[in-house]
Formats: sequence, C-alpha cells, structure tokens
Amino acid sequence: MTLTLTVSDEVRTIAPGFAHLAVEAHGLRNGPSDARSSALLDDAARRLADRLDGRAPHEDPHMAAWRAAYTAFGAKPSRTRNSAEALARRALADGGLPRINLLVDAYNAISVAHLVPVGGEDTDHIKGGMRLIRAAGDEPFPTVAGGEETVEHPEPGEVVWCDDEGVTCRRWNWRQGGRTRLTEESVSALFLLEGLAPMTHGELDAAGAELAGHLRRLSPGARITVHAPR
Repeated sequence: MTLTLTVSDEVRTIAPGFAHLAVEAHGLRNGPSDARSSALLDDAARRLADRLDGRAPHEDPHMAAWRAAYTAFGAKPSRTRNSAEALARRALADGGLPRINLLVDAYNAISVAHLVPVGGEDTDHIKGGMRLIRAAGDEPFPTVAGGEETVEHPEPGEVVWCDDEGVTCRRWNWRQGGRTRLTEESVSALFLLEGLAPMTHGELDAAGAELAGHLRRLSPGARITVHAPR
C-alpha cells in the first residue's frame, strides 16, 4: 500500500478484537449524487431494516461492541455514536440517508448495509502515514463550528486517526475533519472499514469487496486494491 496505516498498542489494548480493512483507489471519477448512488443508499436501507428486524441499531452485537470500545476510552456512546450507528439511525428515520456525492454515497451504503464504520480519505491531502492512537490532547483538528472555521483538540486519551499534520477523525470514527474529506474533485482515496468482534475478517472482506464493486461501476477504469484485514 502506498500509504502506511498503523494502530498503536494502546488502542489494541482497549479493543483487542479490532481489525481494519483498507480499499485503495486511484483514477476515481467523483461527482454529484445521482440515480446510481441514490439506488445504492436505498438498497442499503432496505438491507439494514431486514437485518435489524425491528431492533434499534445499538442492539446489534457489532454496534454493542463499538459502544463498549467508546466507553473504554471515555466517550459517551449514546451521545457521540460511532459512524455506522449514526448512519443507521438516519437510514431508519423518515428523512432517510443524505446524498453527498458519488464516493461518499458509495461508502455510506456499505456502512449501512453491513453495519460497519466506513470512512473515506482523499489521499492527495494526507500528510505522511495514518495512525490510530490515543491522543495527547494537543493535536490540531481543523473543523467548522457555527459556520466558522476553527481548530479543536481531542481530549487526552481519546482515540483518533491522525497524520503528520493533525487529527483526521475524532473519537475513532465519530467525526471526520474537512482537510481530508472526499469532494467532487477527489481522484484518489483510501476507504477504511473498521470492525470489532463479533464481526469476522470474512465479513469485513465481503464488505470491502462490495465497496470495490461499487467504485468500479461508478468510476470505470479506476485502479482498486482491497487489502486484507489486519
């Protein structure tokens, strides 16, 4: 893989069942949401409803494991939900899932259909390798609050993804920063699928393969590599 990904021992200690799968993509063609990406999201919402069969998302065993992991580093999972649970709640609500752009719609559909946190990063804006660590608390996290650009900092001990320039995603996979998000101009991306036991490596593989298929159909000719879970 062109981009290095590391998980600190401190994170492994609080979540020994953690695994991540990376999908690397180059030569992508992003653009506004369209009928194709909207159909992916609608299908994902149907699959989620079948999976839950009337249960709330947090009652799924995989989401329960994420709530326990969030609690282990001091977050309140009912207030700062992992990205998959937050999306699942939106999918089941009257307003349904948001339409963002082709690439974001594609990975959101996988997140909802497989009930797994998925993130997408524009690799042209990542500085150095990416690391999953427990924050010192002084790392910069550029974001927008109240319509104004600002720089926040994670709580000491908070689990964050970061690169050489700062935090790219706070509270593991709760909120992504704007610097590396996928825009309609993005042509290269890294998609991260994150699982905790009881989700198996095989289930992560299946979700990654489905995402790769979506990307190939939305961006014919793109170079897609699915890396094994680790």
